[in-house]
This record gives sequence, structure tokens and C-alpha cells, in this order.
Amino acid sequence: MDQPVQPWEYSLRKYLLLLATLVVTVTYAAGFNPPGGVWQNALGGRLAGDPIIRDTNYHRYLAFFYCNATAFAATITYQAGLTPPGGFLVNHNLYRPAIRSNALFVCMVVGLLCLMVAYAAGSTQHLKTSIYIFLLVGAALLVAAGLLLVFLLKKNDSDSAAQHTEQNQEMKELEVRKGDKEEREEAEEKNGDKELRKKEVEENKEERKKHERRKYLMLLGILVASVAYQAGLKPPGGAWQSSENGYEAGDPVMHDNRRPRYLIFFYSNSFSFMASIVVIMMLLPHWLPNKKKEEWEKWSLRVMNWTILLDLFTLLVSYAAGSNRQWKTSVYVAALIFAVLVYFAIHMMLSCTVCHPERHQSPQSSSEP
Repeated sequence: MDQPVQPWEYSLRKYLLLLATLVVTVTYAAGFNPPGGVWQNALGGRLAGDPIIRDTNYHRYLAFFYCNATAFAATITYQAGLTPPGGFLVNHNLYRPAIRSNALFVCMVVGLLCLMVAYAAGSTQHLKTSIYIFLLVGAALLVAAGLLLVFLLKKNDSDSAAQHTEQNQEMKELEVRKGDKEEREEAEEKNGDKELRKKEVEENKEERKKHERRKYLMLLGILVASVAYQAGLKPPGGAWQSSENGYEAGDPVMHDNRRPRYLIFFYSNSFSFMASIVVIMMLLPHWLPNKKKEEWEKWSLRVMNWTILLDLFTLLVSYAAGSNRQWKTSVYVAALIFAVLVYFAIHMMLSCTVCHPERHQSPQSSSEP
């Protein structure tokens, strides 16, 4: 009797576990390796091994430390509940009410929000830059809203065409109704069950497609958020270990030596992280069954698909900017990325040609017996 409910509950459990694994992994590592590094020697009343940011910017260190610790504690708590017997997400008598009441959803969102605050506090020592990071969240939402508007405009055009087709279909149905009533009833009895089964198969196929899309979007969001969080707290080139020659201990070395390159890396990486977290939080409600919002889910999934593609592109940009120190090498990296994309495009075209040869046949050849 519980079979109709099991699939979406099982999927939500599985991806809550993946999200918990992401948050626990990155927060655990960041707790032992704070941003800015640690003092290498004991001078001026400092102890070797203490976090540099705690002495240079104490309030920012507190914000990072407690948000990072809160995200770690919140996720490790319900991740520990996965262990049988009777774990919180293993026992169906426990996880079903928790899922239906959105308790797990709220806990996960709180953990992700703490992760965002920890990133904003730990990736930079300047308040203005932290504000810019949160503005990137607004930019990601604006991009998603713009894409949704474009898709909705296209949908309205397709709806008008579908309405015209529906009117023609109604005219044909009126002509059929003018025929013999007995023949029409016999046809309905024969085709009724067949149409019902066909409709159920199409609905199940569409639901599987949406499930696969949600799965891949969630996995890509987890991947991007994981690597971007670690790269933001540990920028390429490391951090200054002492305050001298106009440098501040804990600041990224690349920020002072190659500022334009560092800014490209920093903001591209920050956008990738923030946008991926936003997509993950937007994906979580999609696992809850809601028959009234199927059309909204369809278009919002398309928006999140394009947002994830933008995340991956900005991640490539941040890699090209942060993995080397010469613009010439960055051009080579970009050329390699372009070559890989061209290869995949050619491969997909050839695959479509081989898998669907009937689409590429001429009308004359297809009409021959």
C-alpha cells in the first residue's frame, strides 16, 4: 500500500545523505585548516599553530568558526541517524513524518545557509568583499528569474499554437459525433483502456525524466559547491604569513601580486559556490509531491539546468585564472576547454546520427515499401 509514496521519499533520503556528506566533508576540513593559515612561529605573544585570522580579524574569525561549526554539527547529527538499527532516515516510521513536515528540509537549508555565511566570512578579510559575495546570491537569483521569464514567454507562444490545434481537434470531434452513436460507443469501449494505459505510461516516462534531471542537477550542484568552498577558503598561491612590506598576514598572496587574476578567480569561484547552493536549496522542495505545480516544476527544472551550466562555466573560468600565473597559460587552458567541448559536440552529433538513422533519411526513401 505504501508503494506509490516510496519512490520520492527514498530519493529525498538519498540526496539528503549526499548533501550531508558534502557539508560534513568541507566543514570538517575547514575547521582544522582555517582560512588564512596558521602562525608558523611564536612571536609577539602569539603561539605557533594559532589561526592568523583570529589575531588579524577576530570578529570575522568568530563568524566563520561558529557558522562552520554549526553547519558541521547540524549535518553530522542527522547523518548519524542513518546508521541502523532504527536510524532517523532508515526507519520509515520516523523519516516519513519528518519528510512530510519539512523538518529535514529546514535542517538542511539552515546548514547550507551557515555554509554560505562561513564562506563569506572566511574567503576574505574585507567587509565590502563579503557584501559583494552575498550580492552574487542576488545575481544568481536574477539569472534564474530571467531564464524563467524567457521560458515562460516561449511557453505562451507554444500554448497559443496548441490552442489553435485543439480548436481544430474539437471541430473534428464534432463531426465524429454526428455519426452513428452505437459505433462511437463501441470504439470508446475498445480504445478506452488502451488510451488509459498509454496515458499512464507517458506520465511514468515523464516522471522518470524529471527524476533523472533532478538527480544530475543535485549531483552537479554538490560537486561545484564542494570544490568551490575549499578553493575559496584556500586560494591558489596561499596567504601571507607575516605583516610586513605593506602586506597583511592572512591575505591571499595573489591578491597583492596579481590582483586582476585574483579578482577573476575569486568572483568566478564565489558565484559558482553561491549559485550551486541556491540551486540545491531550490531542488529540495521538488522532491515533495505536489500535483498542482507540475508545470511550474517542469520550467523551473529547465532554469536550474541552465544555472548549473553557468556554474560549471564560471568554475572553468576560476580554474583558468587560478591554476597558473601567466595569461599565456590561461589562454592555453581555455583552448583545451574549447577543444573538449568541440569533441563532445561532434561525438553527440555522431551518436544521434547512428542511434536515429531514420531521422536523417529522405522522405522518398521512407515512403518506399
